Amino acid sequence: MANSHRTDDLDHFDLKILEALSEDGRMSVLQLSKRVGLSKTPCQTRLKRLVDEGYILGFRAVLNPQKLGVDHIAFAEVKLSDTREKALEEFNAAVRKIKEVEECHMIAGAFDYLLKVRTSDIRKYRRVLGEKISSLPSVSNTSTFVVMQSVKETGI
Repeated sequence: MANSHRTDDLDHFDLKILEALSEDGRMSVLQLSKRVGLSKTPCQTRLKRLVDEGYILGFRAVLNPQKLGVDHIAFAEVKLSDTREKALEEFNAAVRKIKEVEECHMIAGAFDYLLKVRTSDIRKYRRVLGEKISSLPSVSNTSTFVVMQSVKETGI
C-alpha cells in the first residue's frame, strides 16, 4: 500500500489500519486499535477519515467460490471494432451488467479489454461468452484463457 502516490497524506498509523483491514475487514475498532497501537477513539476517528476520504471504499464478505459452485475462471481478451470514446463508454456500461464478469480492465496492447469471468463450468462460460460477451457493443473478436489453478486471489 505504501507505493500508492496518495500515501504521502497518510502516516504509519493510517497505513497500519489499511493493512489490518485489508486482511480482516470484520475486526472491531477495539481489535483494530490494539493491532495498530492506538487507543479506541483516535483509531475510530482515523478509520472514519479513511472512509470519508475514499481510501476505504467499503467492506464486504469474501465468498467461497467452490461452495457457491462458481469456481471456473476464464480470462477473455476482447478486441473492439471501434475504440472511439462513445464506443468505449457503451462497452463499459454494458459489461458492468454481466454478473459473471468479475473484473474488466482496459488494456494497452494487442487487444482492448481483459475480462475475468467466473462461472460454474466451461459449458456455462461458453454460453456467457457467446450470448453475452460477444454481443457487447463493438466487440469484433475474443480469445479465451482458462485458469487451471488459482494460486493467489483476493476473493470475490
